[in-house]
Amino acid sequence: MAELVREPVLMVGEGWDAYRLLDSGHGRKFEAYGPYRFIRPEPQAMWSPRLESWDAHGEFVPGSDEDGGGRWQYAKSVPDDGWELGWGAEARFTAQCTPFRHLGFFPDMAPVWEWMGAQLADATDAETMNLFGYTGVGTQALSRFGRVTHVDASKKSVAQARANATLAGLDDRPIRWLVEDAMKYTAREVRRGRRYDGIILDPPKFGRGPDGEVWRLEEGLPGLVSDCRQLLDDNSRFLFLTVYAVRMSSLALGGLLEEVFAGLPGTIEHGDLAVEEDALRQPQGERAGRLLPTAIFARWSNPR
Repeated sequence: MAELVREPVLMVGEGWDAYRLLDSGHGRKFEAYGPYRFIRPEPQAMWSPRLESWDAHGEFVPGSDEDGGGRWQYAKSVPDDGWELGWGAEARFTAQCTPFRHLGFFPDMAPVWEWMGAQLADATDAETMNLFGYTGVGTQALSRFGRVTHVDASKKSVAQARANATLAGLDDRPIRWLVEDAMKYTAREVRRGRRYDGIILDPPKFGRGPDGEVWRLEEGLPGLVSDCRQLLDDNSRFLFLTVYAVRMSSLALGGLLEEVFAGLPGTIEHGDLAVEEDALRQPQGERAGRLLPTAIFARWSNPR
């Protein structure tokens, strides 16, 4: 029986050449995406900035409503069609200022990509699925272990994910690119009797499928997780669930997995994703960068 670890886990991304969290505070964050620097809203940065000023290429100014909106304001030139960045030895992708305030990938997911790789170890024939796969950096990270099914309801996002894979030279990797509603597709996979070695899912708070299907996290998540469980067995390796921008504890996600995964072996953990501020400015030998929380998660693992 899968055992729930009650104490929360902190998964921290420390930044890399293509991305760094330079500073944060007063409800904003200051980040470097390769050679370009940006300011974005961050309600959880309730402290004061450490730098006296932020020299940014652009800033996203949010709209007046809580649920979204806003626009980019630029102080310096930024390529309209984006610029190439990378993660690890082979993941390549295009960063770009989007109307949704992010830049085409989620850098706080880097420790998740590393964790998934550790669960799959030296596998070369693993079957994995990336639900709500967006622009596909996680799919690239999984593809060196075997076949990946990449699912997203946005035709534009899937097209960008395929372009990113081409940019990384991964056109020969066994990746299935699907423009599908995640709930409908997962339910069909259950009916087909399919199984996977690992599943990652990053559902939005609210969304619409390609045929107008409406997704609301609190309503749809239990059923989706239940279907994902039916695609896993005693030989599967992991499931990783991340949730952003909700008034919910990671312990709630852990409790959901504890119930649904009761019939499987392994361990269930929950906690926060966070990004560490750039520590290079600190005295040598010290890591004094503050940790900025970005999301909550729950994960099931079954080491072999």
